[in-house]
Amino acid sequence: MKNLLIILGLIGFVFLMQACVDEVKEDKTKFPVEWSKNAVIYEVNIRQYTEAGTFKAFEAELPRLKEMGIDILWLMPVHPIGLENRKGSLGSYYSIKDYTAVNPEFGTLDDMHSLIAKTHEFGMHIIIDWVANHSAWDHAWVKEHPEYYKKDSTGTMVSPFDWTDVVAFDYTNIDMRTAMKNDMLFWIRDMDIDGFRCDVAGEVPTDFWEDVRKELDNVKPVFMLAEAEKSELTERAFDMDYGWHQHHLMNQIAKGEIDANEMNSHFDKLDIEYPTRSYKMYFTSNHDENSWNGTVEERLGEAADALSVLSFTVGDMPLIYNGQESALNKRLLFFEKDLIDWEGYSKADFFQKLSNLKHSEEALASGPYGVRFTRIASSSDEQIFAYDRENVRVILNLSAEETAFNLEAVDFAGYNSYMQNGFEADLENGEFSMAPWGYAIFIK
Repeated sequence: MKNLLIILGLIGFVFLMQACVDEVKEDKTKFPVEWSKNAVIYEVNIRQYTEAGTFKAFEAELPRLKEMGIDILWLMPVHPIGLENRKGSLGSYYSIKDYTAVNPEFGTLDDMHSLIAKTHEFGMHIIIDWVANHSAWDHAWVKEHPEYYKKDSTGTMVSPFDWTDVVAFDYTNIDMRTAMKNDMLFWIRDMDIDGFRCDVAGEVPTDFWEDVRKELDNVKPVFMLAEAEKSELTERAFDMDYGWHQHHLMNQIAKGEIDANEMNSHFDKLDIEYPTRSYKMYFTSNHDENSWNGTVEERLGEAADALSVLSFTVGDMPLIYNGQESALNKRLLFFEKDLIDWEGYSKADFFQKLSNLKHSEEALASGPYGVRFTRIASSSDEQIFAYDRENVRVILNLSAEETAFNLEAVDFAGYNSYMQNGFEADLENGEFSMAPWGYAIFIK
């Protein structure tokens, strides 16, 4: 009897181990689509990108963006904008009147389809902004299906927050969920986009996102970005969310309010809270930051380049906001036409070199595909943030002070300079100096 129990125990152990192996294999199938692993994402505001403000006009920019190293185009909402309670003369892109049509100011569905096809021809992918939390007041559902919307105690439909140009959906209504899911499927099935950036994703129930993700992947594997910083969203629904906390830390570092050591606790916390499969999106600007909180120059000043290097090399997927390659230094109006200043693309070579590095060095791949950075201790840790990701070494002076320092137990044998600014080294004696906001990247 004893031997039988031992045998049964061993059999049970074998089955348990096999289940663990199967679980690991299954987890790997849940990784983000492979084409995203070393991607650079670029946000596009069709209205403000060209004088014409159309899909066709933007399509002409694809060769330049490909050359700069862009892999994923994220288009801000392309749908018709509501007229009722509209803000400004042109309205907010996020006040959606029809989810399966396009803003006639931008062109036609055929024009949009052409843009998607051309993007794919260049080996790039395209995702569109999706606003699932609310619609315009003159969306057809408001009259045809008032039960789709939230109401107050008097039975009156309500706006979320102070967004008076939109009305909030009620996700307790199953039919509403189905209608929203079907409209998302249209863009994958009929228009062949590659995924979605989902606006205020944390305000929509997680189980809706998890359900719709399965349906989308049944058509083709997609890439999903959540405008949120909420780990549960990245467990089964989204591949990437916003690196807002790091963004705020970078703003504070640029102002001299905190020092480089604050980055350590931030990344330690991410390691604990987030699933291995997920990515973070890191950025120095986006449409909200630019329009409402300030330009890169306003917020980061001379720290901008060093913090861009950090965003490209420390973790997951870096974002370039349209116009950053021309050192855009104005807040784009949100509800009016306001053309981006294209002044010679003065930062294009800088971003291209960072993009090329992201593509060529496997260790810099995102999430489970890459290698987590290891910080290198220095004699000036409050100013110097240095780290290795296998054969990529990055040294940043995250301060407005010229800093002399030593790096502890670091060998530079076999390393070559990839790009640097304001960096001086006496490698023989292990002594270094960096100008304010200096940076240096070495590869082995």
